Amino acid sequence: MSRFFARSDSESEESSSDDEITDKAPGATFKQSLLLSDDEEDTKRVVRSAKDKRFEELTNLIKTIRNAMKIRDMSKCLEEFEQLCRAFLKSKNIVDKEGIPPFYIRLLADLEDYLNQLWEDKEGKKKMNKNNAKALSTLRQKIRKYNRDFESEIAAYKENPQESADEEEEEKEPEDSGSSSDSEGEVSSKSFLKKKPEAPSEATKFLKTAKGSGDESSSSDEDDDDGDWSPSDTGSSSETSDKEEENALKRKRLVTFLKVQRAQDTEKPGVRKEERKKKPKQKEQIEEEAEEEGGWEKVNRGVPLVKEKPKMFAKGTEINTAVVVKKLNEILQARGKKGTDRAAQIELFHALAAIAAENNLGQGILVKIKFNIIASLYDYNPNLAAFMKPDMWKKCLDCIDELLDILFEHNNIFIGENIAEDSENLAVSDQPFRVRGCILTLVERMDEEFTKIMQNTDPHSQEYVDNLKDEGRVCGIVDRLLTYLENKGSTEEICRVYLRRIMHTYYKFDYKAHRRSLALQGETKSEQDQEESEGESKEESKEESKEESKEESEGEDSAVIMDRLCKFIYAKDRTDRIRTCAILCHIYHHALHSRWYQARDLMLMSHLQDNIQHADPPVQILYNRTMVQLGICAFRQGMIKDAHNALLDIQSSGRAKELLGQGLLMRNMQERNAEQEKIEKRRQVPFHMHINLELLECVYLVSAMLLEIPYMAAHEFDARRRMISKQFHHQLRVGERQPLLGPPESMREHVVAASKAMKMGDWRTCHSFIINEKMNSKVWDLFPEIQRVREMLVRKIQEESLRTYLFTYSSVYDSISMATLSEMFELEMPTVHSIISKMIINEELMASLDQPTQTVMMHRTEPTSLQNMALKLAEKLGNLVENNERVSDLKQGIYGGYFNRDQKGGYQQKQSYQRDQKSYQQKQSGYQRGGYRNQNQGNY
Repeated sequence: MSRFFARSDSESEESSSDDEITDKAPGATFKQSLLLSDDEEDTKRVVRSAKDKRFEELTNLIKTIRNAMKIRDMSKCLEEFEQLCRAFLKSKNIVDKEGIPPFYIRLLADLEDYLNQLWEDKEGKKKMNKNNAKALSTLRQKIRKYNRDFESEIAAYKENPQESADEEEEEKEPEDSGSSSDSEGEVSSKSFLKKKPEAPSEATKFLKTAKGSGDESSSSDEDDDDGDWSPSDTGSSSETSDKEEENALKRKRLVTFLKVQRAQDTEKPGVRKEERKKKPKQKEQIEEEAEEEGGWEKVNRGVPLVKEKPKMFAKGTEINTAVVVKKLNEILQARGKKGTDRAAQIELFHALAAIAAENNLGQGILVKIKFNIIASLYDYNPNLAAFMKPDMWKKCLDCIDELLDILFEHNNIFIGENIAEDSENLAVSDQPFRVRGCILTLVERMDEEFTKIMQNTDPHSQEYVDNLKDEGRVCGIVDRLLTYLENKGSTEEICRVYLRRIMHTYYKFDYKAHRRSLALQGETKSEQDQEESEGESKEESKEESKEESKEESEGEDSAVIMDRLCKFIYAKDRTDRIRTCAILCHIYHHALHSRWYQARDLMLMSHLQDNIQHADPPVQILYNRTMVQLGICAFRQGMIKDAHNALLDIQSSGRAKELLGQGLLMRNMQERNAEQEKIEKRRQVPFHMHINLELLECVYLVSAMLLEIPYMAAHEFDARRRMISKQFHHQLRVGERQPLLGPPESMREHVVAASKAMKMGDWRTCHSFIINEKMNSKVWDLFPEIQRVREMLVRKIQEESLRTYLFTYSSVYDSISMATLSEMFELEMPTVHSIISKMIINEELMASLDQPTQTVMMHRTEPTSLQNMALKLAEKLGNLVENNERVSDLKQGIYGGYFNRDQKGGYQQKQSYQRDQKSYQQKQSGYQRGGYRNQNQGNY
């Protein structure tokens, strides 16, 4: 039987209790709805000022930015920062009245520091995805630009950040310790900056307390509920009135309970904050007491490292050379050990040097200590890739200067690597001082550190300019060492220091020497002007010229210095590397100063191009830089073909930037791992030594244009036409693929547009595309002799346009006057005559000159269109037969071709075939030289 029909009393009791429980649910929801309605009424009563609203909006955005900073979400940071800037603009009126909020300044300072850290972390940047890396660079630029308006505030915050934080806490305290109604209604904007657990709502508090309250309250509530919600089929008005009264009582209980709970919650945060504030005060009191007693030391966190600082001399010890050397060795023993404080070690060396100087122990011991100080400064950064900090760099330069001062003042000091420690003489005696050490090695390391500093500095910052100013001091030290070693050094050491001096000179353009050469050229004109001028002006000019001659006599030309230093190395050096570097630097310097023939002859005599592939990478980079500079020099001198040949290898590779040591191209990790990338970065040339890559490409493309366009016009219908420059042809194809041709913008587009104009023989349009304001600012103004280069370019464009015009339109003319050509291309008659004569002599143009009439008579030897097609067909058939024979020979296992078979007269057949083919090629080349350039000859 079903349980619904037969059940016991207990079951009925259980069902009634279940009914009671289910009947309770609406009551509970009713209580919660009442509670929420009270909260809603409370929130409606709150009135907030415009200041609080704006500051709350700012703090919410700042909180989001800080969360994004924690997870390194740069795109989110950028988006929220832009919103923050807009929100700050909206609240400008309030900020003008109240002042800039400190939490806003704090965020700007923290965000800039955070972005700078991320930017310096190069390994972390590599792991970023593309969007985050792009957002990082954008946000860094924006924050640097934005923070310029708040420089004073940020500087004040960075000077004393703790004070600003304390002030905010003090402002928060009165707000938090206020009444419960204030804490519920208004929230301070600064309280958003620190993370706090959100206060649970009154509804959740009620539910928690209802579950966790005492047994008495729960039992009493249950009893009341049992009485209130007893099941009854018939309802009466008396029961409803009783229920309403009981509900009112319960509401009162709830309100009183919530008030007590709110009061407890408002008291707790205040107590916590007081405890937090007491802790730093207690720490400060402890530190003050420790300072007064003098028995306590502040220890940093982490495992303490046992450091045994070598003590200086005890009281009463006699300080002599032996004691100081012993102490020096004691300090040196700690060098390189774990836990050794390098900065403290440098300070100890300085203290030891001061003690040695006080006790007049002689210059020998002082030189030895100076050697160790400089070595410890170099060892301060154990990582090879790391560069010296500015303060260490200044100390290093000062120490080397002091060491050189001592060596120059005292001629009785001999230093060298070959002096053993046992045979050192450091004490004051009649014998000269002998100290183990090499000043040249220290200066070479200093030069390498300077290069590292320049490599790791942002080239577009003021810091780079400030660091570059130290090069004068570095060159001064190298010069002083040079004069010292010329008297006391070996030949090998002199060659090494000469190379260092050359490496600081070869890439610099000597403007003083350039001005002198220009002044010598203009001497005749200036003398004539001086004769016309008055006597007073003569005297003034004489005085000025005397002053200039004095200044010139003081400074030696860089060409003379380079010649003297390089020739010494050529004669005395025994190592190939130093000689190779000196030759390349010498060629570079010649090319930079437009001494083309000297540079070219030195390059050809050295035969470096034969075995440069076996040299180490830095020498190969120097070779590439020299070849590029040689090509640019040839271009300036009007040697277009030589310029193209010199630049061809670098530009055709597509890796000019990498080959010149001016940056790394993006590659896969399979081709280059992280270690190789670090090594290649160390080989990079500092920014101030870079060659302008856009100028280099422009020179190459213009040279290719001047060679390629006439060649293309001369061999338009030649099937075997070769390309002079693949890169130039690629740029032409890119220009032809564009569906819409607008005015050229980039340098490449200008060259392509000029090439198309030159094809038509329009030299004026070509000239306007190559030489204009855009191209002047990008390329031509970078040359030292601007006007001469422009004049050379115009001349070359005119000449090559004339040649192209004759190749293209010779089939149209029976004869053409040279006077007409001279007017068209604005060239002198002798120039036009020489160009046409060369073309006729080289059999490029089938024509003859009529001297009396000054005309060019064209010879009609061009094939007709039908003959031209027949020649092409015959050539293709010949290629087809030859390929067929090769395939059949391979199948039959006979090698050597059709005419190498073992049959009678095979050799004679081959000879006759070659003879016929040669005559055929000559005939075809004769047709091509005729200048036929139009397939449809019948149209003319």
